[in-house]
Amino acid sequence: MSAATALTKAPVATPELAADAVRIALDKAGIAHPHAVLLYLSADFARDPTPALRAAARVANCLQIAGCTASGLFTEDEWVLDTPAAAALVLGEPYRLQATCPGEPVLTLAAPNALDWNWLAGGGERYGGVAGDVTGQGPYSVWHMGRIQPQGRCELTLTGGQARIGVAHGVRLLSPPTLLTAVRAHDLLGIAGQPALSDLVRALPLGTRSPERIPLHLLMLGVTYGRLDQAIEEGRYHLLPVLAANPNTGAVTVAGEVAHGSHVFWALRQPQAAEYEMRSLIDRLSRDRLDEPQFALMFPCMGRGPAFYNGEDRDIVQFTRRFPETPLIGFYGNGEIAHLDGANRLLQHSTVLALFYPHVPT
Repeated sequence: MSAATALTKAPVATPELAADAVRIALDKAGIAHPHAVLLYLSADFARDPTPALRAAARVANCLQIAGCTASGLFTEDEWVLDTPAAAALVLGEPYRLQATCPGEPVLTLAAPNALDWNWLAGGGERYGGVAGDVTGQGPYSVWHMGRIQPQGRCELTLTGGQARIGVAHGVRLLSPPTLLTAVRAHDLLGIAGQPALSDLVRALPLGTRSPERIPLHLLMLGVTYGRLDQAIEEGRYHLLPVLAANPNTGAVTVAGEVAHGSHVFWALRQPQAAEYEMRSLIDRLSRDRLDEPQFALMFPCMGRGPAFYNGEDRDIVQFTRRFPETPLIGFYGNGEIAHLDGANRLLQHSTVLALFYPHVPT
């Protein structure tokens, strides 16, 4: 095997957790000295992860260790929240983590306070996640070459195979994309010439149309990118949470600015829709391959973890059902990074999935 994962947990965060995760993964892979290690640590390590990184490097005999701290970690075998834990992916021949290469996807990890829009927009086609919780608070660390990155972010290329990357937004659509005709900052005022709130109410299920019943905490505004044709089917949209609805003015407030003339739609966060979309994404990414990926990286929103699925992470379940032999590693964050319709995007309530296959001989 050229890749394997392991997850360790204990009541107390100690460097041995990281060392044990790497050791178990190496044994599973049958690798003595990996070319690279992707190591995620729980937030318990955030203030000083250096001892854990050193312990992991000693076991791996490798300095090419990248990763971050996060509130929740997982592999294909299990997920862990609110418990000291370490998750490791070890990579052997031909895979390596190295500086970014032109034309190759850029694995991007960042702490919440390290996000810079100019940096995010440039630097190639990015995928990855933001190492924070749902509040974006707390100390979070990012590392590369086994060292803490003082700027709180890193960007790498994972070479040696073919990466297939996609996004599952995980919502039930309530309306078709429609022209946004009036907007002021974060307040949507008019859609197709009608008050935005009226448009929203028409899209809601019958039992939730009164002001006191509108499920604001589950509602999202979708904004399409590029040509309108097939935008939904191809996933060319991003989602903004709905924050408030004003029955006096007919305005709907969302968590971001939307340009006048955009095409927007209403959507509802729903576990069944999210599970179906993840299954569809996996099928789409693997459509012309008969073999399993050699490993996979997943970056889900904290709001899409086990709590969203009533105690079981159905995204992981869908993955392991389709690929029972493929190592998988990921962390729950408060932002997902993907390249959609020609630009790098910071997403919410979504899951970014990257499958890595061997190159097909030419």
